[in-house]
Parts: sequence; structure tokens; C-alpha cells
Amino acid sequence: MFTKLYTFLVLGATLACQASTSGPVKVDGSTNLVPDQQQSIVAKEVAGLISSYNYKKVALNDSLSSLIYTRYLKSLDQNHNYLLASDIKDFDRFKTVFDDDLKAGNLNNAFYIFNVYQKRYLERINYSLAQVDKSFDYGKNESFTYDREKEPWVANQAEMNKLWSQRVKYDLLNLKLATADMGKNKETLRKRYQSLISQSKKLSNQDVFQIFMDAFTESVDPHTNYYNPANAANFNIEMSRSLEGIGATLASENEYVTIKSVVAGGPADKSRQINIDDRIVAVAQGNQGGEYQDVVGWRLENAIALIRGKKGTTVRLKILPKGVSTSAQPRIVEMVREKIVLKDQLAKKEIRTYNSNGKTLKIGIINVPAFYIDFNAYRAKDPNYQSTTRDVKLILDTLKRENVDGVILDLRQNGGGSLIEAIELTGLFIKNGPVVQVRDTRNRIEVDEDEDPTVTYAGPLAVMTDRFSASASEIFAGAIQDYGRGIIIGTQTYGKGTVQSAIELDKVINPSIKEMLTAMTKKASGTGAESKFGQLNLTVAKFYRISGSSTQHKGVMPDIKFPSVIPLDKYGEDTEPSALPFDVINKSNYTKVGDLGTVIPQLSKMHEDRMAKNANYKYLLEDIADYKKRQNETSITLNEQQLKQQRDSEEQKNFERNNLRRAALNLPPLKKGQVRPKNEDLDFLKMEAGQILTDYISISKDSRFTNNQAPTQP
Repeated sequence: MFTKLYTFLVLGATLACQASTSGPVKVDGSTNLVPDQQQSIVAKEVAGLISSYNYKKVALNDSLSSLIYTRYLKSLDQNHNYLLASDIKDFDRFKTVFDDDLKAGNLNNAFYIFNVYQKRYLERINYSLAQVDKSFDYGKNESFTYDREKEPWVANQAEMNKLWSQRVKYDLLNLKLATADMGKNKETLRKRYQSLISQSKKLSNQDVFQIFMDAFTESVDPHTNYYNPANAANFNIEMSRSLEGIGATLASENEYVTIKSVVAGGPADKSRQINIDDRIVAVAQGNQGGEYQDVVGWRLENAIALIRGKKGTTVRLKILPKGVSTSAQPRIVEMVREKIVLKDQLAKKEIRTYNSNGKTLKIGIINVPAFYIDFNAYRAKDPNYQSTTRDVKLILDTLKRENVDGVILDLRQNGGGSLIEAIELTGLFIKNGPVVQVRDTRNRIEVDEDEDPTVTYAGPLAVMTDRFSASASEIFAGAIQDYGRGIIIGTQTYGKGTVQSAIELDKVINPSIKEMLTAMTKKASGTGAESKFGQLNLTVAKFYRISGSSTQHKGVMPDIKFPSVIPLDKYGEDTEPSALPFDVINKSNYTKVGDLGTVIPQLSKMHEDRMAKNANYKYLLEDIADYKKRQNETSITLNEQQLKQQRDSEEQKNFERNNLRRAALNLPPLKKGQVRPKNEDLDFLKMEAGQILTDYISISKDSRFTNNQAPTQP
């Protein structure tokens, strides 16, 4: 008892000392959000972990503080639309103190900046509301600068009012071009602005804390991240492709938490009492005794945190069915939460047929959206745990039974995930051997290998990549390329070659401190997120290909290159100021299973000859050129006639180009306003990748890649 009391007193004294260095300053016109003791402890803990264990040795000093300050302001007001030059002058005194604040766990300065920002934000939206009924001259030749990132901060309120008058005029003009009923347009815009005010006032100190911690961690390196408890739960859902809850997708509509979809076979579906567009008005825990919490007007994330929970626990919902009055008596639906697998986010297959020299070939295409794994089920030795490798193996077995002639793994838009999965997925295509090298903070190099001698699929293989193929995708694609096991087709990948370790802060922070914080704040642990303090994903190592090259910064270069729809100069590791550099270490001891060096030039020539005659390829290049032209634009006309002509011209151009694309794919044209059928696939790059693999099958004389026989390896 004495020990607990002493710890409580020490903790209280520590927090009091921290608060006294710079107490919260009230900002009239804001909701005056303030940090809590828990966030103070987390900030200090995260700062210590990053200073001591991050792979990139960065001192927490004035130089880093300046970077944090700049990034924080950018995250709040990137386009310089809200804060005044006088605000920035006031904030400049914090430029070199954030390092000391983080070491001490003092968040008052960061919250002060946010509260001033929120005050300005509410001022602007309220000003806009007052301008909605104003009469605007849409025949006047003036323009609205919508991208002000490179513009100076606005000098005073008069200039800010002028800017936002133009913004209201632009918003109304957009609505006017869609419908001439200005009374209806003004009501629509009025509701939009009122909703923005409502959403701003619902922000919590967790939101501010997350924004500031993002500015801190991303100033160190792009992939060291702190996640508050709610975001940690979402991160782990993404990683496992599963969650524990009722099996429903929710959205916030007119202040109500609204059902938008129901997972087949989940608790909500089984209840037979929940339908699309029903509204949840209150939530209670347990099948009896738990009090209902009214969630009308809540932020969606907070309501979801109450509805989610551990498998086997009970949740009760008060539901207003679709269409009934808000004054109607809600019905009560009781459900036992279950584990929900997000099947629409798992690996999927399709089969396409191609003609080659009079012969029909079948190509299996597997879309791999991420390198996911259910870590909790894996650790619990659940034999049916969800993972990318297990799913792809089942698909490959199916494709072999369907006698496909080749397989494409589509890793476009695949941002990575589990290192284990990258290694094991590679193992499905090679006999055994090293897959990736990892260098830690002490410069020790570990070689991670596929130790399973079995090969699931040994036939012709291609891998599709784009600029958003990152991390684990790059490990897999790099290994396939280094072994000569398959053809890499697409664009240069993202270039994320760093390793993160997920640290559950609940396991790091002293248990006695956790008890005292709970007692002081009188907060029970949340039902939607198991974590109380959140999670730190800390960069602890760097990836290297078995050839010795890092995937960091440069990524994986394709064997056959496609033009990039994603701007390479806007997205990618090499565009991140805090990114680690590219370097090279010694190669691993591995033996290539194939040599594609002689066939790649031939395949490239065949591809280029086809593209020279391909209308869709021409349209793609035109789209890229149009995008590059538009990305340099920062303003738009507020003259109704000019804007209408511009919009009509663009709409007609897009309509005609889309029908030309359809014609090139032998699809019927669409009429104006007609929606494209859902089952149509206009992805001609994927079609071309299949054609390239078909070319390879036709010209390859290497028997090791035919008839699904495993390549010979020593």
C-alpha cells in the first residue's frame, strides 16, 4: 500500500512539474483541447525509444525540433488557408523547443498551436456561412487560387476575408454548374459548412496528439510511426485482414452512425435485425447491466471503438430502422462479437486466355493486395490462420488443376506488410535459399532464407509492380528477379527498404504508472481497442536484396518497363526528405535458377512493337501528359461561362476518349450518363503483362520453366 501511494505521489509530482514549465494557454474561439497525463507519458516514452533504438541515429535536438515544427504546421495548414502571418510569428518561438518538450512530456505548446489553428479554422467557416447568401458576379474575370502552399501566409483578416469570399464563390459556382436552382445550392453549401464546424468541434485531444506525434516521427524517418489506441487497432486489422466485431461497415450521416454494408455470415447478418441505412443511436456492453451510451453526434471512430470488441463478448445496440422518424422507439439488437475475415481484401485470382501462333494459352493472374498475416492467430498456433502465403498457395493449387500455362502475381498498389510473408511467398516459387538480407542498428547482417525445399509452382512466372509496390512487395519482386525466376513487369517500385518493429507501449510503460493513470483519470479500458497507450512502429533495420543492393530509395527496376500513371517525382521514398539513403552490402550465397538476360531484350522489342500500334497505350501517354500539365496549375477561373466551357470540353474529351478505349478493347460504346458495367475490366496493362508472359512461353527454350516442373537447383 505504501509503495503504491509513494508511486502515486511521485507520478503526481512529475506531472505537476511538467505542467508547471508551460501550462495550457486558453485560446478564445477554440474548443481549448488540452493534453492529458497519459499522452504526456507516451510522448516521453516514444521520444526515449526513438532516441535510443531507431536505426537512423538522429539526435533529439534543436535541428530536429525545427523540422518537427515545420512539418506540424504543414499538417495543420498546408495550403496557408487559415493561419495568419501574425500567428506564425507567434509560433516561431516554439521552433527550437519541441525537442525539450518531448523529452519532458510537455505537450502544451503543441496543443496551443493547434487551438489557435482551430480558432482560425472556425472563423473561416463561420465567415463562409455568412457569405452564402451574398450575390456574386459570375461574369467577372477573376480567378481563385486553390493551391496556396507556395504562397506567403496571409497578412491580415481583410486579405483572409477576400480569399474566403472567393472560396465561397467558387463553391457556389461548382454547384451552379450542376443545377441552376441557387436556393437549393445555397442550402446545400450552408449544410456543408455547418457539417465542417460540427466535425471540427468533435475533435479530441487524441486527434491533436496523433497529428503532433506524426510530425515528430516522420521528421526522424518516413516509416517510424506512433499510433494512438484507435489507429493501432486499425493498423492491426489491416495487417491481419480480420477484426473482432459485429461484421458491418459504418458511416456517419447527418450525425447518425449508419449501417452501410453487412458482412455475410457475421453477427449483424445472423441477427436478421440489421439492414442497410439503419441508424445506431446507443451502444451498451454485455447482455445485462451495462449502461447505454448515446452515440448520436459522435465521431465515427469513437462509436466504432464501442461497437468493436473481443470475440465472444456481447454488445447491445439501439437501432432506428431506415425511414422511421428520429422520435420513434428504437429496437434493441443483442449480438455476440465474432472474428470477421475481410474476404474482399484477400488475394484473388482470374484466368485470361491468349492466342499465340494459333495456340490458346491460359494465364492465371493473382492479385495480391498486401502481405497480410493474422499475428495473433499465428502466435496462438491456429492451423487456419489468415495469411497471404496460405491464400496464394491455395490459389496456385487451383490454377494448376485448371492447367494454366503461366502465372502473374499482380503487386500493383501493394504497400507491403509482413516480412515473414514476403519470405514464405517467395518460397512457393523457389526450391530453397536466401530471400532477403537484414542489417540491424549494430551493423549485424542476418540472411533470411526459404528453408522449405518444396516448390508449389515452377512454371512461367511474371510479377507486376507499380510505384506503390513497396516494402515486402519489393523484397519478393527483388528475390524473383535476382534468382532469374520470373519477369518483373511495370514501373519502378516505391523504394521502402526499412524494417519496422511494432512495439506495444502497454508492455513497455511501467505497470504501476498505468495503474496510477487509470486511477487519476478514472478511465476504464476501451472496448474497441485492446491497447491503452497505443503502438510505436520503430525503424530498427534495413533490407537488402540477396544481390547486395538495398531496396531503399531506388526500389526494384522492372525488366520490362510500363509508363507510370503515378508521378515518380511526387510519390516514392526518394521524394521523402527524411528517408535513409541507398547503399550496397556483400551479396548472399545463392544460385540463380534461370537466366532471363538473353530473352528480356527480345520480349521488350515485342512489347514495344505492340505498343506502337496500341491505341490504349497512346491514350495512356496522353493521360499522363494531361496530368503533368494539370499538376502545375494552382488557380481556376471564377467566370461562369469560361469555367463551363472548360468543364464541358474536358467532359467531352474524357467521354470520347473512354469510348475510344472501349473500342480498342472491342467493347460497345457507352451513352452519356450510362454507368460502366461492374464486371468490365479496362486494365489493358494487365492484359499486356499476360501477353508478355505468353510471348515468353512461346519463345522460351528453357525446359526448367515449362510443364510446371521444378527448376533444377544444387
